[in-house]
Amino acid sequence: MRHIVYLSLGANIGNKENTIRNAIKMLGESVGDVTGVSSMIETEPWGFESENSFMNCAVRVETGYTPTEVLKRTQEIESALGRTHKTTNGEYKDRLIDIDILLYDDITVNLPELRIPHPLMHDRDFVMIPLREIYHKPGGN
Repeated sequence: MRHIVYLSLGANIGNKENTIRNAIKMLGESVGDVTGVSSMIETEPWGFESENSFMNCAVRVETGYTPTEVLKRTQEIESALGRTHKTTNGEYKDRLIDIDILLYDDITVNLPELRIPHPLMHDRDFVMIPLREIYHKPGGN
């Protein structure tokens, strides 16, 4: 069975656009068919101070993987692209790449390591602006 997953990608150090393009390519290779990519937008850091702006976009992927399998694969992509630490205790830092699962079909997941829909997505314009650009409701437009 195919599932529709929406992801948020962000980077604020290194060659941000290139890193995001590589992440999108790797998503297509290890998560599923990339069926939508938003425009990239430049944004200020959210939740911490940094002199480095972010590049953000949203991606729609059709996958046969479960939510936890998608999480594992996106974390492997982050590691392959050089990310060594995930945010802990709400302490955000500069990052080479961040891939967050926003939506997975229309289901809710509430696990310690994964919450879907992403609990903070509606508070973040850098997530919602790109997401609105590519979002299609399940079973409709």
